[in-house]
Amino acid sequence: MSKKLSRNFSLTSTELSAGKAFHRSNDKRKTATEYEQAQDAFQKNYERLRAERLAREAAKSNEK
Repeated sequence: MSKKLSRNFSLTSTELSAGKAFHRSNDKRKTATEYEQAQDAFQKNYERLRAERLAREAAKSNEK
């Protein structure tokens, strides 16, 4: 009965390389996600600053 419960959990080289490839793809996905978050934050900040600049320019032109 103990023979049935014990298994050999050693991985083949193919399984190891597949596991490494899977982890690398997850790292790439995480990096892409971090890049996308940075781009979104940049875009939002850019739009906010542009709106503020346009508002200042409009107020300045109305004063004249």
